[in-house]
Amino acid sequence: MDAKLQQLLDQLKNLDYSNMYNNDFLHTWDKTTDELKAMYLVADALRNLRERNISTRIFQSGLAVSNFRDNSTRTRFSFASGSNLLGLQLQDLDESKSQVAHGETVRETATMISFMADVIGIRDDKYIREGDAYMKEVSESVAQSYADGILDHRPTLVSLQSDSDHPTQSSADILYLINELGGVENLKGKKVAVTWAYSPSYGKPLSCPQSLITLLPRFGMDVTLAHPEGYDLMPELVEKAGNYAAETGATFKQTHSMEEAFEGADIVVPKSWASFASMERRTKLYAEGDKAGIDALEKEQLAENANHMDWHCTTELMNKTAHGMDTIYMHPLPADIEGVSCEHGEVENAVFDAHRDGLYKEASYKPYAVAAMIFLQKVKDPVAKLAELEEAGTKRWNF
Repeated sequence: MDAKLQQLLDQLKNLDYSNMYNNDFLHTWDKTTDELKAMYLVADALRNLRERNISTRIFQSGLAVSNFRDNSTRTRFSFASGSNLLGLQLQDLDESKSQVAHGETVRETATMISFMADVIGIRDDKYIREGDAYMKEVSESVAQSYADGILDHRPTLVSLQSDSDHPTQSSADILYLINELGGVENLKGKKVAVTWAYSPSYGKPLSCPQSLITLLPRFGMDVTLAHPEGYDLMPELVEKAGNYAAETGATFKQTHSMEEAFEGADIVVPKSWASFASMERRTKLYAEGDKAGIDALEKEQLAENANHMDWHCTTELMNKTAHGMDTIYMHPLPADIEGVSCEHGEVENAVFDAHRDGLYKEASYKPYAVAAMIFLQKVKDPVAKLAELEEAGTKRWNF
């Protein structure tokens, strides 16, 4: 067996992740630390096999159904790639072309798309409390149809981003860090700045920063959350971040200074988001169908954003970090790049361009994170199955 793969499997044997089998993956905080570590190891094992041209198909047929209720590029293609890596065919549910547009219930839709579907991936990140509620209803609906004997299996659900968490993105982020820093054990003690940054657009989800502040402290990383006054995240998730830090002996701090957050940081993640309060207001306005109110709120928030144009990642700020321009700069993409995609934005082109390769590497882990989530939900003995795939040595493609 390949030495690297053997090392990954040896580590996997020492973890307890049995509860992931035949389950869902909705939030990282639903999972134990052992379960998260198992997912990262399986992701690296699948990547190891694929890069050695060994097929990782565990399905000979079956569907992965995606339902994107918001726009997406990287996550959409990552779900397609991760599903296909395991042998599933992708079918996208376009609600505008389905009976959902005619009032079909969530339970009915969930059951109808699940007869031969093994996985359902959903992105629903626009409205506070709504995305999580929708995914919970889908999960409960397919579980009930399985219990009633309507479905001969229980499809598993993967969150492709909700209003609270973005587990596939944060998993890709931490996989990137694990591989860049030489192991999960090397994350401990690293200083991370998760900071708001100016954007000329309004309404970016809170789930990206929330997914980082609730995940990184679980591995002993010292996190500083920085944002202008008024750009708060969901309070219960900020509290959760502090609790995780206390459990692992890490630190979790908050500041209204981007410069303070960057000071001595090993990793920086400057990214725009809308405030929790404004997103709550937007959710209520949409529920009421108040278009004038929605338009007024957007103008108000864009004007507020414009008061904080100085919150952007510059070479000057990077020089305050632990390693200057060699400090790891991360972003889920697409970034608002000054002088390229916008006049003023989250990051100077000089900083973005210097870290372009790293950003692309970061993104490259997302399909494997998706595949690992599915793998652990569908395979009862992952160690044996991964060893079997390598022993079979079926070529992914002939060249």
